[in-house]
Amino acid sequence: MKIGIISFAHLHAFDYAAALQSMEGVMIAGIADDNEERGKKYATQFETAYYPDFHELLNTDIDAVVITSENSMHYQHVLAAAEAGKHILCEKPLGVNKEEMEEMIKVCKDHHVILETAFPVRFNVPVKQVKELVDQGQLGKILAIKGTNRGSNPGGWFVEKDKSGGGAVLDHTVHVVDIMRWYTGAEVKEVYAEIGTSMFSDVPIDDSGILTMEFSNGMFATLDCSWSRNKAYPTWGDVTLEIIGTNGTVKVDAFDQKVTMYSNQSGAQWVGWGDDMNAGLLEDFVESIKQGKAPLVSGVDGMKAAEVALGAYQSFMDKKPVKIG
Repeated sequence: MKIGIISFAHLHAFDYAAALQSMEGVMIAGIADDNEERGKKYATQFETAYYPDFHELLNTDIDAVVITSENSMHYQHVLAAAEAGKHILCEKPLGVNKEEMEEMIKVCKDHHVILETAFPVRFNVPVKQVKELVDQGQLGKILAIKGTNRGSNPGGWFVEKDKSGGGAVLDHTVHVVDIMRWYTGAEVKEVYAEIGTSMFSDVPIDDSGILTMEFSNGMFATLDCSWSRNKAYPTWGDVTLEIIGTNGTVKVDAFDQKVTMYSNQSGAQWVGWGDDMNAGLLEDFVESIKQGKAPLVSGVDGMKAAEVALGAYQSFMDKKPVKIG
């Protein structure tokens, strides 16, 4: 299977490329990047062709593309890939507004191509094990969930709103909201948000947020979706969930498969030893193409999660809860 990559702008592009390179029967058939230096660097590293224009890559005989461009470019890249008949794995957030995301989903459906949203946390073993507990009914009715996705400020285009669409709230809300939806099968009905700008850096973009959500099944949830980790923190951030049910509670830490390493050069660092959720995401994408089946994470899943983040911004502007959907 021949898979191309459109842009190495996103931090996850390297991990996805490494996962593809390690898969049997899969080859990285080209990298397109409008940043020539960056594109040529990674094309050399992953032993593939470099294309300065993504249309050139789409005109080859590749089967699929992984889109890891700036958030504002997802719309253009997804539409072009779908119209070229290529299956698509698109980095989150799927888009920066609902209208664009709806069109992306429609065009992919019209051209009979897979559109998968890059939510690798679904492929984390502890997260999957809790999903099994919920599905088996061991927790009873889910009453509430408390979640966190607290990371460090990634800098670069992530803090340029015209390219990212938003700061920490958009960047970090989508992962955990997707897990909450996946666990419960319920949709967010309403969101209320308190959002802070330049709380942890001098950059004028939102870097902290607390969301309170009400779901269609009566459950409520809270989420800390901040870039609150400083340079001395042992890793880039976290994803945690505490789930309260009528029959019991459970806590999950998606990144607790780690050892702590101390060095004179880097201080304390957490080194992961566990499963590779990025590889799980790419394996699901490839198998979905091979078998002609729906991926675990759809374009609709990507849109539903992003809608909550966009609603959170509106809530903070209006100083009141905002209906979703």
